[in-house]
Amino acid sequence: MKIGILGCGHIARKVASMLVSLDGIEVVAIASRRLEKAEVFARDFSVPRYYGSYEELVEDEDVELVYITTIHSLHYEHMMLCLEHGKHVICEKAFTINATEAEKVFDEARERKLFVTEAIWTRYQPVRALIDNLIERIGRITSIDVCLGYELMHKERVRDKKQGGGALLDIGLYPINFVLMAQTKSMIKSMTGLCTKSEEGVDVRDELLFSFLDGSTAHMCCDAETTMYNGGIIQGTEGRIEVDNINNPTCVRLYLKSDELAEEHKITHNFNGYEYEFMETARLIEEGKLESESMPWSETVRVMRIMDTFRRLWSIKLGNEE
Repeated sequence: MKIGILGCGHIARKVASMLVSLDGIEVVAIASRRLEKAEVFARDFSVPRYYGSYEELVEDEDVELVYITTIHSLHYEHMMLCLEHGKHVICEKAFTINATEAEKVFDEARERKLFVTEAIWTRYQPVRALIDNLIERIGRITSIDVCLGYELMHKERVRDKKQGGGALLDIGLYPINFVLMAQTKSMIKSMTGLCTKSEEGVDVRDELLFSFLDGSTAHMCCDAETTMYNGGIIQGTEGRIEVDNINNPTCVRLYLKSDELAEEHKITHNFNGYEYEFMETARLIEEGKLESESMPWSETVRVMRIMDTFRRLWSIKLGNEE
């Protein structure tokens, strides 16, 4: 699978450091709005071609799949650009600014018979199957508690509403995804939440609460100003599961009803944890599939709708929303 990377930021570099060593994957082009930045990136990762515009990248006939790493508010525009030029797409989270944009992207991909997926790495990592198996041993889920926080408010893209800033789209989608992956046996009954806003009008800290039809609850907090515990607890009638870092788990523990540690699983990766989303993407494109098994289109839209709901509650509009 021949990949072109659209954008040269921090996440592009982290992923490229893995892609250059991944069997079956070849990074053949990189593009930035600044040619000199693309040139440095190409030199650092031995990428054969570099471009000073995104249009040149999608016009490269050698590129089969484009990995989009730009800011949230540009994802929709850049995905549509790729699809219009017949390129498959793997796009960084948050997939788009809102659910309407996401649905339009998927409609375009369906019409053109092109693969598109959201690169939220926790959906693809093998630890997900481990947690799923442990959930079967803790009885009926009664509550889920998740926190995630990083010091990000110094970044312009996080402070700026026009760029899709705020804690929710950058951090909050990880706790939401964690909860949705864990609680698969019941639907959300109601949602409520509150946030602390910055002077620029973006959410700095969020507290989210779901109640499910089966009586279980989920509490999620995210913070773009401070580094938090970043763990998650799935509580059941027969025990609980503790995950040390819901964004990138390194240890998962199972406690049974006696409150004694029953199992401890240390999590490692062959590379840096980003490999799984690209391995699955390459396989599914070869099979002629249009959407991911780990992150189907319906789940991306569901998460976007949930975040839309909270932003309406808080009167926060991002990007070009009116």
